[in-house]
Amino acid sequence: MGIIAVALVACKQEFLEIKPLVGSTEANFFQNAADAESATIACYNNLQQEVTNVQGSAQLAPHFRWYFGDICSDDSHKGGSGDGDEPDLFLFENFAGNSSSKLILGEWQVAYRGIAYCNLALDRIPTIEMDETEKARFLGEASFIRAYWYFNLVTMFGDVPLILENLSPSEYQQGRTPAAEVWAQIEADLTYARENLPRRSELSIAETGRATWGAATSLLVKAHAYQQEWQACNDLALEVMTSGEYFLDPNYANIFTEAGENGPGSIWEIQYMNASGGNWGNQLEGTFTNVWQRARGQFGGYGFNIPEQNFVDEFESGDPRLNATLFQVGDQMGDRGVFTLEATGFPHLYYPKKFFINASDEAPFGDPNPNGYSNDRVIRYADVILFHAESSYHLGDEGMARNSVNIIRSRARGGNQALLPSLTAAVTGNDLLEAIYHERRVELGLEGHRFFDLVRTGRAPEALGDWGFSTGTHEVFPIPEVEITLSGGLITQNNGY
Repeated sequence: MGIIAVALVACKQEFLEIKPLVGSTEANFFQNAADAESATIACYNNLQQEVTNVQGSAQLAPHFRWYFGDICSDDSHKGGSGDGDEPDLFLFENFAGNSSSKLILGEWQVAYRGIAYCNLALDRIPTIEMDETEKARFLGEASFIRAYWYFNLVTMFGDVPLILENLSPSEYQQGRTPAAEVWAQIEADLTYARENLPRRSELSIAETGRATWGAATSLLVKAHAYQQEWQACNDLALEVMTSGEYFLDPNYANIFTEAGENGPGSIWEIQYMNASGGNWGNQLEGTFTNVWQRARGQFGGYGFNIPEQNFVDEFESGDPRLNATLFQVGDQMGDRGVFTLEATGFPHLYYPKKFFINASDEAPFGDPNPNGYSNDRVIRYADVILFHAESSYHLGDEGMARNSVNIIRSRARGGNQALLPSLTAAVTGNDLLEAIYHERRVELGLEGHRFFDLVRTGRAPEALGDWGFSTGTHEVFPIPEVEITLSGGLITQNNGY
């Protein structure tokens, strides 16, 4: 295992250190295959940005997937040093957030900056004389990343401007595009990407982290699920499951260790490293999530994303995934000490574990806060299997739905047959659907999925009503006021904001 861990860290650093396109002009760039690869690597840059300066705000804006996916759900609450620590986030978790928030401005602007890089690559790489297969792969990577950004935008905001080319200054003011058209473009980009990207087994070690056929196909599975296009979702999920490219790590807890990064059940991760030299003004390639979610007090963290008792209670008795997902009072927090309320200085009984790192693993130089190493596991094989279960259910194949859920439960029990019994034929109808939803919640807990799962399945009003969720408004977030102003009013605000 030690050799594998070293290899993964080495390949992660090598991939991230490929020089991207920054500050070049059309006159001196896009001349050859090396330029095409640099333009493609530039498309990955914004994926790593979690804290950034945004236009229209004098402050740094954090924008983590788990901010909205977890804290705005019933899985966790904000935490921090109190209500005034990240006050915008406190408002959003209580469904009182507004369009002036730097948080949604960060989400919006980082996505469109990423899209701009992709549009540039997709526009100029076709003109380069180079190997056509290699060219198609680069275009597939840019298409995948553009689809990922639009997936985030449409699930957060609904109708958003659909920009597919680099705009001149006179074209900067754009209105919103119906969500159906945005979804259609996502599907088109991912279809192209999966037809032209290599399988994971075809990547060299140095290319770990780059988009693959599996990543594009799996994101397309999710896109169809969000639109309730169950047959397409099912067909594509089955393609991934029968591809031989992925399998579930026998030990669930391994997934979230450094050695488990880019593991057998990982379909796509955003790569991070702890020695990039990043700082608060220039994040580079390290993640802030490690320090953001770590307990305060003697543990030196900021204490965000505090698991709710409701989430803890969702785990069945003895489910090993609970201890892999969060710390409970009395647990050893790595080499940082024993978790007690006195040690943290706060009354929280739980803290996230999936992004925890030991003090001995912090950056060897510079500020450790923006140099966390934990990769963001964006798409896991288990996610695809559970979408296969959900789509099978909606297509009337309850046997197949149970089989897919049981694959996940079998891995989770870790060989202990006394835990997590398999679903039997007696579990049917709505009970089966609820079992699938349950499995998604505990398997993917604190990974940024829950809020969006509740919305897409229509369960948000019931689950989040006590926190202030209002049907017809809070399925999406407000459009940033700055962007409405910059559009000259062409962009309109979401209902209720």
